[in-house]
Parts: sequence; structure tokens; C-alpha cells
Amino acid sequence: MEPTILTTERLLLRPFEPADTEAVYQACQDPDIQRWTSIPSPYEREHAEGFIGRIVPDGWRYDTVYAFAVLTRDSGELAAAVSSITRGEGAAEIGYWTAKEHRGRGYVTEAVRAVAHWAFTTAGVERLEWRAEIGNEASRAVAEKIGFVIEGIQRAGITNKGVRRDGWAGALLPSDLGLPSASPYLPTQP
Repeated sequence: MEPTILTTERLLLRPFEPADTEAVYQACQDPDIQRWTSIPSPYEREHAEGFIGRIVPDGWRYDTVYAFAVLTRDSGELAAAVSSITRGEGAAEIGYWTAKEHRGRGYVTEAVRAVAHWAFTTAGVERLEWRAEIGNEASRAVAEKIGFVIEGIQRAGITNKGVRRDGWAGALLPSDLGLPSASPYLPTQP
């Protein structure tokens, strides 16, 4: 997949660049990001350098992870990160974090909605999955605002820093955003 740039009313989403290294490093010092995501803890500068220098370009090159830096259009500051991870057979998983100073402004909801639309219309995704460790209320609130249907709890469904934890699971379909799907969907009838 060619690296892609998306825009919304307030945001610019683009692949991470070397100039983002310091902002990623600083954002990932936040204890909440380290607690609720699978990033290393403690988060060292070399982690940010590896993410931007190797993981991001390799993900786009090999169609495995599409990582977007979420920048405010007015200031150009890094507000968040959103990644879509391919899972095969038209499914992908989405993950995100928000820089502490940009929380509560709806940036991640706006960015995830844009990435979901792109995934359904351009990247061949027919089912976008979301998972979060139980207790990550902020992540769940974003997922529900966008329209993800919470499908249940996965026991020991998330491994974070070597510990298996229970997680919520949800999914978004193209039809949830009013978009067509490449494959027909036949829901179970009661």
C-alpha cells in the first residue's frame, strides 16, 4: 500500500516521519499510554526511533500495519496515533492513543472515523475490529461513538507486557457507516 494522507475538518493524518520522533517519545512517557497500550514500558527514545524508522515504513511496505500520525491542522502538533493492523480475509484491527494534552477534544474519534472510512473504501477491509483491556473506558467510549458494536469479553484475549488480560471486543462493518461491502453479509436471524 502506498503511504496515504487523510484529512478531516481539524486533522491531518499521515504516516509517521523522522521529524515526529521527539513528539512520539514525549507522548509515550504518559503513564496512561504505557498502561493501556502494548508499547514498551519504560518507553525509551530508541523505541520511538525504531517505531518511526522501521515499524512504520515496513508496515506500509508489507501491508501489515498502516500507522497514522494524527496532527492538528491549526498547529501541526502530534495529537494522537491511529493504526490499522491487517488480519486477513478482509479483517483488520484498529488501535489508537491520544497525547495527554490533546485529550477530551474528540480528535481520536474524528481520526478513527476517517481511518475506518479509508479502510472500508480503499484498503479492502470488510470488518474492522477493536479490542481494549477491560477498564480502558476512554478507548471504549471512542469505539462506541464511532459505532463499533461491542461483541463481548475475550477472556485472556489481550497480552500486555507479558500478562494475559481480559478484553472487550467490538467490530465495525461498512454498513455501520452507510458504506457498501464487497462481500454480502447475512446476519443470523432469531
